[in-house]
Amino acid sequence: MAKSAPALTPEGLAPNRLTSLDAYRGFVMLLMMGEVLRCCAVAKNLGGASQVWNFLCRQQSHVEWTGCVLHDMIQPSFSFLVGVALPFSLAARRSHGQTPQMMMLHAWSRSVVLVLLGVFLRSTHSNQTNWTFEDTLSQIGLGYFFLFLLGMRPTRDQWIGLVVVLVGYFAAFALWPLPPANFDYSRVGVPPGWIQQHGHTGFAAHWQKNSNVAWAFDRWFLNLFSREKVWEFNRGGYSTLSFIPTLGTMILGLLAGGELQSPKSPARKVLWLVIVGSLCLAAGWMLGHFGICPVVKKIWTPSWTLFSGGLCCFMLAAFYAVVDGFGWRGWAIPLVVVGTNSIAAYVIAHLWDGFIGTSLKTHFGTKIFSAAGASYEPFVFGVSVLLLEWLILLWMWRRKIFVRI
Repeated sequence: MAKSAPALTPEGLAPNRLTSLDAYRGFVMLLMMGEVLRCCAVAKNLGGASQVWNFLCRQQSHVEWTGCVLHDMIQPSFSFLVGVALPFSLAARRSHGQTPQMMMLHAWSRSVVLVLLGVFLRSTHSNQTNWTFEDTLSQIGLGYFFLFLLGMRPTRDQWIGLVVVLVGYFAAFALWPLPPANFDYSRVGVPPGWIQQHGHTGFAAHWQKNSNVAWAFDRWFLNLFSREKVWEFNRGGYSTLSFIPTLGTMILGLLAGGELQSPKSPARKVLWLVIVGSLCLAAGWMLGHFGICPVVKKIWTPSWTLFSGGLCCFMLAAFYAVVDGFGWRGWAIPLVVVGTNSIAAYVIAHLWDGFIGTSLKTHFGTKIFSAAGASYEPFVFGVSVLLLEWLILLWMWRRKIFVRI
């Protein structure tokens, strides 16, 4: 636990802390927690007749394979911000007299805790521990120690590390043999017609769902752990090895954090973020457009690292310019309340949604949530759950209770 946050007033926001990072992180966490709003349920209740609710549903659902919507940016943003925060964390630890060895021990322990916390959250509804490592916390944990090591190195080495990660991961997929023509995709959780509708042909087929090198690795690696049945595939195509290109996303954040930590003017920092973001976005899009490497979030292709990393740079530039550049901080307090307690928010969303929802219905009944019409009941109920979760985080903020790993 840490007790080092300011009071809940614009004047009380820490003057030496980049409030924009907390605001951006809070925005991302609210997108994740906002799954409880169930916009797709409302769109379905309305028979698909509302373009507004259809749009909201689309933005609250992951793309099937290639491409990107707002919901797909949650994990990249969270990973990116881990990298952005690292230079500031290292500077703070040095100022408190911590040695490199002490910081290295903390980084290693943090990696382990993040991995195990991710495993725990995925195992809460299982009969035994579900040893898989594809979720956000585990992916960050698997790469965090390597990020820390790069964080202790000069900027040049960080750029080299990024190139090595992306080129190496690209080569691993590109050199892995394509599945044979008679490969039975139904045996690896790919329904009939899926490949024709969402898959790839030619060279890009090296990144096909559940027939690539990362899937093959998991068929060996995940079956080393005790499990209820033999692991054959992940229905979404997610894999353990995605932590490698996720590390690439964190390195981009590390580079951005180093730039924000520099003595340059706010305008030059924003310009750096915009230029780097534009280059990454363009490179990722071109790799996908020309069939070299499709932009797929679920297996975190190198092109996705660049594409999503570019968008992360844009969002960070916007938050930094408004909140820390122009000093307009008061409006961001609702986001900061969540962003400064992101681990607590993550756990609350994964463990307490059901309990909070049941409690609301027990104490207030169900009619109140359908007052605006039965079609909108899922959304109204979700707003109530989300508001209560935010109030819990607000209570923690006011008492300076912050969960740190």
